[in-house]
Amino acid sequence: MNGTRLRSRGFSLLELVVAMAIMSIALGVLYRAVGGGVRTVGDLSAYSRAIALGESLLQSRDAVPAEGWNEAGQWEGFRWSVASAPYEPASGPMPAVHRVQVDVAWSDGLRERALSLVTLRPQQAERPSAAERGG
Repeated sequence: MNGTRLRSRGFSLLELVVAMAIMSIALGVLYRAVGGGVRTVGDLSAYSRAIALGESLLQSRDAVPAEGWNEAGQWEGFRWSVASAPYEPASGPMPAVHRVQVDVAWSDGLRERALSLVTLRPQQAERPSAAERGG
């Protein structure tokens, strides 16, 4: 009878150590998953803002001057530059167009990020001077 009473109903020290190890591993995995998700949301937010900046720069001009379009600047932590060059089509006649490239760069705290948007824009038609208009 005494042999059955000696057995305790609690956890042994070994069982507690194993339970704590399992719990710490699970919490570590959970922390990394949540932290990675938050970091990804931040990266996507910055990337979306960079795309919006690039697109707004492209929309600021319907046509490119004959001498080209070269500009650079900064906006809320983003560095941007616009460069254009005349576009030569591979075949056939085509109205005068320029290849316009917008580069946007930013730092996410750990590394530099950048993206480029490229499009074609027509060249601005030259306006006749006052002498050519007859006035």
